[in-house]
Amino acid sequence: MDWLGLHFLPSVPADARMLLECSHNPLLIVLAYLVACSASFATLDIAERVGHVDNRRARIRWRALGALCLAVGIWAMHFISMLSFQTPLEMHYDLPVTIASLGIALISGMVAMEALSHPHLRAAQYLFASLCIGLGITAMHYVGMSAMRSSATHYYEPVRFAASIIIAVASSLAALVLAIHLRQGSGMFHQLLKYGASLVLGAGIVSTHFMGMWALHLMVPADLPLQGPSTDNSLHLSLTIALIVLLIIAGSVSAALADKKLQAKERDLRRVNALLSQLDQARVSLQQVAHYDALTNLINRRGFNQIFAERLMERKLTEGMLAVMFLDIDHFKRINDSLGHDAGDELLKVIAERIRSATRAHDVVARFGGDEFCILIALHNTDEAQHLAQRVMQKMKEPIALSGRRMVMTTSIGISLYPQDGDTSEELLKHADLALYQSKGHGRNSIHFFSANLKTKASLELHLEEELRAALREENGLQLYYQPIVDLRTGHVAKFEALVRWEHPIHGLLTPDRFIGIAENNGLIAELDNWVLRRACRDLGLLTEPGFEKLVIAVNCSALNLARDELVDEVSSALREANVAPHRLELEVTENALMGNISNTILLLQEIRALGVGLSIDDFGTGYSSLAYLKRLPLDTVKIDRSFIIDIPKSPQDMEIVQAIILMAHTLHLKVVTEGVETPAQLEFLSQYGCDYVQGYLFSKPAPLSNLRPLVQQLNLSRPAGLWPSTTMLEAVNLAVQGPVNPLGLTDSSDPHTDRFTKASRAEPAG
Repeated sequence: MDWLGLHFLPSVPADARMLLECSHNPLLIVLAYLVACSASFATLDIAERVGHVDNRRARIRWRALGALCLAVGIWAMHFISMLSFQTPLEMHYDLPVTIASLGIALISGMVAMEALSHPHLRAAQYLFASLCIGLGITAMHYVGMSAMRSSATHYYEPVRFAASIIIAVASSLAALVLAIHLRQGSGMFHQLLKYGASLVLGAGIVSTHFMGMWALHLMVPADLPLQGPSTDNSLHLSLTIALIVLLIIAGSVSAALADKKLQAKERDLRRVNALLSQLDQARVSLQQVAHYDALTNLINRRGFNQIFAERLMERKLTEGMLAVMFLDIDHFKRINDSLGHDAGDELLKVIAERIRSATRAHDVVARFGGDEFCILIALHNTDEAQHLAQRVMQKMKEPIALSGRRMVMTTSIGISLYPQDGDTSEELLKHADLALYQSKGHGRNSIHFFSANLKTKASLELHLEEELRAALREENGLQLYYQPIVDLRTGHVAKFEALVRWEHPIHGLLTPDRFIGIAENNGLIAELDNWVLRRACRDLGLLTEPGFEKLVIAVNCSALNLARDELVDEVSSALREANVAPHRLELEVTENALMGNISNTILLLQEIRALGVGLSIDDFGTGYSSLAYLKRLPLDTVKIDRSFIIDIPKSPQDMEIVQAIILMAHTLHLKVVTEGVETPAQLEFLSQYGCDYVQGYLFSKPAPLSNLRPLVQQLNLSRPAGLWPSTTMLEAVNLAVQGPVNPLGLTDSSDPHTDRFTKASRAEPAG
């Protein structure tokens, strides 16, 4: 039978006979197998290249090269195998048909490389592609066999013919699966897998050919004379074809290997470039973090210092001027405490933007941390710095909407100038900070320029701080002075107020206004308060003689110390160590200190009151206390500030205020102490309106406890009739205690305003 121009058995003519004297050259068979294996390896290697190439044109070039290697390899294997076929007939090959078979091989290779260009194939795609490739290889084989020209006719055994097609399709399927799965991977094991797969695929390709040759039967006429097997130049032609094809395959594999190395280097280079890019980005980010504030996006302290050094160098060369401004937001802590830190951060962003908008483009604005900002400006005269600071302050006073509220913030500004205030960045910044400290000390919301006396004052305060630490540590130099508090009902001394003094080796006797602020600003106030408390309790324990055993000592308590929970234990410990009854100790606290945190203050005072210690509110009338809170406080005494007494009897308003305070205190069942009493007229007024206790220079200035003993004894002897105390008796007492007196009972050597200033400014909270 015939099909597609092919002759199949058993339709053999009656006058024909089958040619049986056919054989194959073993050497050429081995050579054909090697060519097939080489073509398979080249196809696998180039398929791997196709899978790793990103450029579209490069992928097309590699697919074409892979198709060429596969096609010429299979075609060369087929042609060499055909040349190994030896028959007793004269035989040659038709060139156009042979070339046509090569074209079919090229088409099959292109189909194969098209399939291999996809990263993944579905099962149906595998089957379809392998079927196309297998049929193409089979077509190439049988077209090539039809190119043989001889006196014999070709007949094919149908089963073996079909088997050759199946082998071709199976080999194609195996080639696709192996090529796609071996496309990823590296190393020696991966390379060995490719070698093994090449041997298997080469065997499949050769099997396809020889299965087709096995299916071939040559039929010659019965009367045709036969001759011996032809041994013409088949070996030389086969070797030539094999050499050419192997060179093509070797060149392609070498190109693939070189491209693989080149691509690996390019990949490494891209990786290095990407790493360098990431490092650059990281460097920029680190520089941003290192030199810029994350919250406000302003320059931070480090970035400011770097720019400051550069600007300073420029100004030194051009002999120009610079101004450094330190800005501090007034009472910013209240925002964080009341609205939270998130609201505080939002406020800082707004403030930073306002400061930036108030400055010029070439001015440097930085945030140093917290609510502290710094501005560096170049200027021609000092007025420019003043005007810029005023613009910033005016900008700050614009209302800010925050957390549903509208608030107005103010700022304190300190300014130092180059070159008059320093020639280094560190010195100028330090001097601007000192000027800022002065602005804050003068009520805030103000501008101050640095002056030389600020540096002197700062240096003095630094030395005083160091010496105060040493004085507390060594308990050397600190002393307690006491001022009597007289009971107007009996005329006797009922209490002493303990007032701390510091006998400085250079500056002499220092009153609290010189060192209490230093103690509060440097964390020494708790230690100082505790020293005063223990020393006062110790002195109180020594007053055991008749007339002194009931005396009470009043000790001032700092507002900062009042916020410490340890205060109760310290009071209890001081009383226990001195073996003093708690009712002989009284703590004096200012009304502003009481109102700082009223809930915690009430609990703390109740614990102190539970010990039996008396409590007094000092400087009453100068703060912002509420009567609603006042009645809740566990107090015993109210002390009227001297500012209400100093103008009595000349000021009717002060007289009315004092009367109201006395009446209010008695209504709340509180005793009243009036301090600052200096004249008999003041004493007469207070006695007339029911004041309980008086204290002042009319009786005595503060003095060591031993010097006050004669005064206590004299005052406690008798109570004269009429206006009490009489001028004659006061003169006698002061002569006994202090020497010559003036008409007000004050010693000539003392300044009565020292402790007045101390009390009025609350510089004596620690005694």
